[in-house]
This record gives sequence, C-alpha cells and structure tokens, in this order.
Amino acid sequence: MAESEFWQQSVSRLLNRLSSSSAGLSSKEAQQLQERYGANIALAARPTPTWQRLARRFANPLVLVLLLASAISAMTGNFPSLAIVSSIVALSILLDFSQEARALHAVDALRAQVALTALVLRDGAEVSLPVARLVPGDIVRLSAGDLVPADGVLLGSRNFFVNQALLTGESYPVEKSARDNGSPAAEISQADNAVLAGTAVVAGSATMLICATGRRTALADIANLLGRKQPPTSFEVDLRHFSTLILRITLVLVLLVMTESLWFHRAWSDALIFSLALAVGLTPELLPMIMTITLARGAVHLARQKVIVKSLPAIHNLGAMDVLCTDKTGTLTEAAIRLSRHLDVAGNESERVLELAWLNSHFESGLKSPLDDAILAHAKVDASFWHKLDELPFDFERRRVSVLLEGPSERMLIMKGAPESVLSSCAWVEQPDGTRQPLTETVKSQLIAQFQDFSQQGYRLLSVASRSVGAQSTIGATDERDLVFAGFAAFLDPPKASAAAALKGLCAAGISVKILTGDNEQVARHLCVELDFDPGTMITGSELEKLSDEALIGRLRETHLFCRVTPQQKLRVILALKRMGQTVGFLGDGINDGPALHAADVGISVNMATDVAKDAAEIVLLEKNLEVVHAGVMEGRRTIVNTGKYVLMASSANFGNIVSMVLVGVILPFLPLLPIQVLLTNLIYDFAQTAIPVDHVDAEAVAQPVHWDIHLIQRFMVFMGPVSTVFDVVTFGVMLRVMHADEVLFRTGWFVESLVTQILMVFAVRTRRHLFASRPHWLVAFLALGACGLTLALPFIPLLGSWFKFVPLPPIYFILLSAVVVVFLMTSELVKRLFYAHAESKR
Repeated sequence: MAESEFWQQSVSRLLNRLSSSSAGLSSKEAQQLQERYGANIALAARPTPTWQRLARRFANPLVLVLLLASAISAMTGNFPSLAIVSSIVALSILLDFSQEARALHAVDALRAQVALTALVLRDGAEVSLPVARLVPGDIVRLSAGDLVPADGVLLGSRNFFVNQALLTGESYPVEKSARDNGSPAAEISQADNAVLAGTAVVAGSATMLICATGRRTALADIANLLGRKQPPTSFEVDLRHFSTLILRITLVLVLLVMTESLWFHRAWSDALIFSLALAVGLTPELLPMIMTITLARGAVHLARQKVIVKSLPAIHNLGAMDVLCTDKTGTLTEAAIRLSRHLDVAGNESERVLELAWLNSHFESGLKSPLDDAILAHAKVDASFWHKLDELPFDFERRRVSVLLEGPSERMLIMKGAPESVLSSCAWVEQPDGTRQPLTETVKSQLIAQFQDFSQQGYRLLSVASRSVGAQSTIGATDERDLVFAGFAAFLDPPKASAAAALKGLCAAGISVKILTGDNEQVARHLCVELDFDPGTMITGSELEKLSDEALIGRLRETHLFCRVTPQQKLRVILALKRMGQTVGFLGDGINDGPALHAADVGISVNMATDVAKDAAEIVLLEKNLEVVHAGVMEGRRTIVNTGKYVLMASSANFGNIVSMVLVGVILPFLPLLPIQVLLTNLIYDFAQTAIPVDHVDAEAVAQPVHWDIHLIQRFMVFMGPVSTVFDVVTFGVMLRVMHADEVLFRTGWFVESLVTQILMVFAVRTRRHLFASRPHWLVAFLALGACGLTLALPFIPLLGSWFKFVPLPPIYFILLSAVVVVFLMTSELVKRLFYAHAESKR
C-alpha cells in the first residue's frame, strides 16, 4: 500500500513495513534512516551548498557587467585592467561571504539551543531528542502542550485531543484514538487514528508511530501548495525602497557619465567600465554583510543575557517595539504558586474541598496548570479507591475541567474551575455538616462577595463542585449541570522581586506595557498596586466582547490592564494595537498563545513553554523575566542604530563623490579616475567600515524605540553628500590651477583626498553628538585610521603604485590635504547639527 495511506493499515503491518517494534528503533537503525530520509524539517528551506552561496554573489548583475566590460577592455589589449578589476571584485566578494558565513554559523548554534525536542523510544529506552532527528519507525510520547513532530498513527491514547486548525481550519480540538486495524477514512485529516505534523496537543496523552517525516508530511505538502512565506517586515519593506532609490540614482548618473565621455570622444570601453565602476561605488554593497554581522552579533550578545533569537530580523522588531503585551503569572509574579487555603461555603477550612480538588487535579490528563501543581504539592490524598472513567478537558470557553470517577460506592463527577463558571453549573450548596441546600440568588451573591473579598487580598481562587451520576460511564457538556458547590481553593502567587523595577525600566524606555490575564480584576488590580504599576482604565473579557474594533482602538491608549480575557481576545487586542501603527510584542507560553505570538511583531516565549508557544515565537527567553526582555530590547535598538550608521555613511559619502565625478567630467578631457581606482576606493572604504557592527552607541540613541527611518536616510544622503563635493571641487581647482597636475598626478591626488575625507567622515556621522563627545569603539578608530594610512602610502609603494597608475605626491599636496581634512570635518559637523536640528523641528 502506498505510504500516503499508512493510516489505513493495521499497526502490525506498519511496524513490519517500517522495520520497527513496540520498543522503537535502535540508534544504528535510526542513523541509517536519517541518511535515507534526511532531517525531519517540513517548512525550513533546504540548506544551500557553500558553492551556491558563493556563486550567487558572483551572479550580482553589477559584478557580471563589470567583469564583462573588463573583458572587453582586455580584448583591446588592456589585460592588467582585467586582472586588477577581477581581483578587487573577488576580494570584496570573499570578504562579504566569509564574514556572513561566520555570523550565520553563530546564529545557527544559538537557534539549536531552543530547538524543539520529543520523547522517543530508542534502544528500548525513552530519551529526549531534537525533532529534526526523528525518522519513520520512531515511537514518540505525546502529551498536552506538545506539537506533533511528524505524521503517524496512534499506538495508544488517553483522552487525546489535538488542534488541527493549521491544516484543516477546524477551530475546535478533535479527539484521536488508536485503531489496531487502521482507519477506513479516505483523507488523512479525517482519520481518527492519525496525527499530523504541526498540529497541537491540547489534552490527554498518547504514543505515536512516525510514518512520514520532513517534506513527506501533509504540512509540507500544504506549505508547498500555498508557497508559504512570511509577509515582509517593515524593515525589509524600507530596505527594498532604499535599494530602489539607489538603483534609480545609479542609472541617472551612469547615463550622465556615459554621455560626457562620448561627448569628449573618450574610448567607449573606458567610459563603460568607468560608468559601471561608479555604479558599484554608489551601491552600499556591504549592506547585506553589515546587516547580517550586526544582527548576528546582537543575537550572540542577547544569548549572553538569556535571550535566544530564532530569526535575525526579529532583532529589528525587538528594538522597534513600543508596546509589550504580557501575561501575569511567572512574568510579574514568582510563579511559585502555593495553595494557601481550602474553604467551604462558610469560610472554614475544609478537608472535603481539598479532597475534591486533589482528585480532580490528580486524574486530569490535560496540561496541568501551576494551580494543579500547587494542589498536588499541598497534600497527599489516597486515590487508590478511585478509578477514572472519563474527562471533559479544560478549554478557555468553559474555563473548567470535569472528571468522572468511580469509587467504592458511587460514580462522581468532580468539577474544578473559575468561580463564576463553576457556579453557573451548580444548583446546590454543600453545608459544613455535609447536607446540601438550594443555590438561591441570595446564596450565590454571598459566595460571589466572598470570592471578591479574597480576590481583593490578592488570592487566586478556584471553585470546586461535584455530584453523583448513577451508572453512566461517560460525560459530555450536558452533564455539567445540577452540581453541588463545595467551596474555594485559594492560592497565593507573590509578585516577582524584580518586576517593579523591570516595569519602570520598560516604561522609561518608551515601551507601553499592557497586562493580559485570565485572572479576575481584583487579583490583577491588587498585583498592580504591589508593583506600583498604573493600570489606567481596565477592560474585562466580557466588556471587550461588546466593543467594536473601532471602540477598542479608542480605548487602548488609556488601558493597560485586560482581565479575564481568552486567547482569542488577546489576539484581538494585539491586532487592534497593530492597526494603530504600534510595533507590538507579545510574551506568552501557553498552548493557546500560538495565534497571538504569530500575530505580534515580536513573538516572545520561554524555554520551558509548551512546544506550541516556542515554535510560534521568534524570541525565546531562557528565563521568564521582564528584565531579560528589557535587556533584549536595548540590544535590538543598538543593532538597528549600528546598521543605520553604515547606510548613512556609505550612501552620503558615495553620493557626494559620484556627483563630484559627474561635475569634473564636464571640464576634464580625461577620466577623473580610472575604473580600477574607483573600485579600489570602494574596497578600502568598505574594509574601513567592517567594524561598524561593534561600535559603541550613544545612550540617547537607544532611549526610545528605534525604527528604520528610510526617509531620514534619503534626506541625509542628499543633504550631506554635497559637502564632500564642495571640498572635491576645491581640491580639483588647487591641483589644476596651483599644482598644474597632469592626468596621473590629478588622479592620484583626488584618489587620496576623496578617500581620506570619506573614511574620516565616519567620526562625524556615527553620532548625533559633537564629534569629540562620543567615543567610537577602538576597532572602528583603528580600521578608519589604518585605512587612511594605507591610502596615503599607496602612491609611494612602487609595485602597488604602478599597478594602480599612481605617482608619489609632492609635499605641497599634503599641506593642501591637511587643510581640506580639518575644514571638511568642521563643516561636516556643522551641517550634521543643522540637519538633525531641522529634522527635530519637523516632528
């Protein structure tokens, strides 16, 4: 039978076909299957071979045209031009490739730290392995909160429910169970014995036999059909616009230079090579490398602060984030929840309430919450007389869980959940003496008042109820009625010691924090008071349900606390914030937080979260602490600022130099620079900028959310570029009128002046402060000054000087150069200050 119909086969036949057994595979067998089937990765792109990644850089249109033009030049007898240009292009490409490869390797190593794992039977023992290492024939244990790692069939199950919305669009969980003889279903999504990669386990436990992995899964098929691709981030969109701008300017300038050259009857091959060299000079071709290195360096720094980045562009969004939506438990509180009291309806300590709550938590097969753990840790109840028959798992609509137990003398349904939800299912109240009375409106009001009183003191409450069910052995939603209300279980979760300072730090950094919690408003308000956090106005889940999207947007600026909200309502809040133009982060770790994590600009989870949450998040915290988030935000901002520095410097300096070449082309009968000299200028300048990713960042530059401002970069390029043009023209005039320079001396002198001023411009442009008020990183200064030294020395090095057609410069030139450099830096500083002052006045 075809592999796509594995769910229709008997378990014994499948085990035989996959050469597996109830004890799973051996390590040797798994290794052989891994080599045959490859990594169990359904959606990730196949790794690109090294030779292909290198070849793509040579496939750059500008590089190809430049090499072609050099070849044409060589055909006319100019072989040195071909050799030198090819060497410069190859050196630049290799520099880009090696730096980016090192950066990506570091990021891959970090991503592996938070890779999803699964409990697998290997060599007859249960071990935890990365999901990517699973192969057909493996036997995997699944429980609530896990993502199904591959396609397969169930060998055993217990109250097992999965959410298949990713693949089928079904919004409600579907029950799955084992079938020894297979399922007759024609479609895999309809087979109740099959589970599919990417679906989420919401309740129960099971053992599965993997039948299809990686790109052979249904998830991979759907992804291929849809051409699954994440929408571009604002950073990527702005970068695309910037690239388009550079391309347009390049085309215009190249046409101008070609026209000038042909007008003056210069050799068309020289004019072509020169024009293309200018195009390469204008393009900030190191931008991809600078971006990758800067982001990767940020990722490594974040890892030291217990923040793992799964996607490099997420660092940009982290730095741009201006709203953080977070849950309460474990983030603002210690998550060391303990059961403090167990009370009957009269407010007395009750062992009966404790026993019912303990039995419910003990037999619950879904994902146990911290409240369940606290109940089970509080005491030990003898459950040997009880046997579980059925269960209605917890969901966020009902907000309760029910178990059906069989005891020595009766079958009993025990319910535990949110007080208002449990009360709605009750018709009776159990008195301290064991008798019961009707749950009247008066009694219900008294219980609600008791609940609110404890909530105002900071307690989290669950209610417990039960009833006998006669002989039935299963329960459904209609059985959750006419219960006897027993009492409350009251829990304390103290605020985290660091939370108050972290909240203040985030607010001071320009980030609005919004608390989205399923707890009631009294508990949440009490916590806000303890943390000295202003919740503003508050919205409950029931109020949110009644608000239109427009009305919700109108209240969001003043609302910082959302109580009793469901996962769907959290998603709605996040989408509304994004509609307002905010960059939104969401911190979540639950099964149902996946949609909100996907929708947020920055999805943040923790390493101990459910697989569903970890898989959906782009940022994974090794410690659930807002201080860690704050540190990550600041690193993200530094990363954006340093990326922007390179673009500002490269675009403005190159733009100014190329405008100078267009202008001087009108008055000179020869090319102002040879093509190989233009390329050498570009190579030395780019080398001087490779330290930008490690540069220091001014405190005020990261005090508020930082966005990639493409319009500011465009204006800066046009504003600052002509400054270098002015000094280039002065240099032209002195060299032609005073020094009476010939072609070779002119090109040498302009090469040195334009490159030195272009490199030293980094010290003015890298900061908005005064030139000497911001200290650059030592490596930035070292490379800049070293590149200037190399530029000054080149004309005096016999072999290199003759290769690039340079001649030694006379002493008078260096007097001119010193004056030009000093005045240039002073003018650049003045123009920079005027530019930013004008930009601030326009805000």
